[in-house]
Amino acid sequence: ELLGVDAELAARPAPLWRRLGPLAPIAVRTGLGCALAGYASLALGIGRPYWALVTAAALYQANLTLTWSRAVQRVVGNLAGVLLFAAIAPLAHLAQVLLVLCCLALNFGAEALITRNYWLGSVCVTPMALLVTEFAGYQAPGDLMTERAVDTLVGALVGFLAAVVVTNRRAGNRVEQAVTAADRARERAARLLAEPA
Repeated sequence: ELLGVDAELAARPAPLWRRLGPLAPIAVRTGLGCALAGYASLALGIGRPYWALVTAAALYQANLTLTWSRAVQRVVGNLAGVLLFAAIAPLAHLAQVLLVLCCLALNFGAEALITRNYWLGSVCVTPMALLVTEFAGYQAPGDLMTERAVDTLVGALVGFLAAVVVTNRRAGNRVEQAVTAADRARERAARLLAEPA
């Protein structure tokens, strides 16, 4: 073990540009998509452009198919969450304790669902995010709902377009190389297992 530690410490790390090379398309896609989503929301005069920015950032997955799927889930979940907020808001406005309890219940739902089913988790996250803005003071529910819906649509559209424009062509090569390496390792393991002890 000590020799292994010494060998690791003696090895020179790869230059930073080489270590970040595979991450460059992801960084460009995320930076471009988020910036453009925020600017598009600002240009539309929406009060909370960071919701568009967060939507764009939440979309990016390993490939375009998964990114499209996440975009659809995000839009459907947020729009359903806006409708849930419309139903919950009158109750939450009755008393501060009800506002807190609603946020706690929605937080529990989001934590329980988001890893299993993204769109269903978004149904809980969206009204919770809208209710949290109410801690600073009463906000008109109609304005909040409109801003969230428009920002979600803008963020999903602009974010997906950024994913289409900035592709990660290296990912396909890495998958092929990984599959080839796994096949070689499997063949070697089979040969070793076939040899007598």
